[in-house]
Amino acid sequence: MTIDQRTASRPGTPTRRATSATLLALAAGVLLGALDFVWIKVVPAPLGDLGNSIAVWAVAAFLFTLRARWTLPVSLLAAVVLLVTAVPSYYLAAALIQHDDWSNLHDANAVLWAGFGVVAGLVFGAGGALARGRGRLPESFRDVALALPGAVLFAEAGLQATRIGNPDYSTGGQAAAMAVLVTLGLGVTAWVAPTWRRRGLVLIYALPLTAAGFALLSVAGFR
Repeated sequence: MTIDQRTASRPGTPTRRATSATLLALAAGVLLGALDFVWIKVVPAPLGDLGNSIAVWAVAAFLFTLRARWTLPVSLLAAVVLLVTAVPSYYLAAALIQHDDWSNLHDANAVLWAGFGVVAGLVFGAGGALARGRGRLPESFRDVALALPGAVLFAEAGLQATRIGNPDYSTGGQAAAMAVLVTLGLGVTAWVAPTWRRRGLVLIYALPLTAAGFALLSVAGFR
């Protein structure tokens, strides 16, 4: 066995960490997808609407990598695996619980959501890793990363606000869903930022990120 081969086989090497992170992400993705469907089934609106929120899944990817000690590449891999696995898990739960068509696990809609999962996993997996402050990143850079989960929730709340007054939607329902998303965004910001000073800065950084997120969600067809 060569030196490189011995190094690659040792516990704690990049290959071992990537494998461990992938297995953990697969398990977490199965839970996320299944529990998301159950949440929609048993929790009434407006809290139940969080089960249909792409922002909530993005936040899950952020938090999943924030508390880990993975490198940036491993964090990206883990976040993508988490969200992509959650898609068929969601449809599997729907097939088992309410007898939906099994083809939903691999139809065009599932592939589209998996594609969104890849994009969200890359962005929010990176955000979670960078927000940990590994290396010599300045605090302001880490605070921008910490603003990501709140910003995506605020952006989705903005989408809800645009539907108020639309006869296709319940005004009260949209207002309540918007309030839940804003409250959750403030709550997750208070949780991930360590001090009140930094929480204020994170919320300031969230403003342009919210605008960017709103634009991207609108272009992606979530309006």
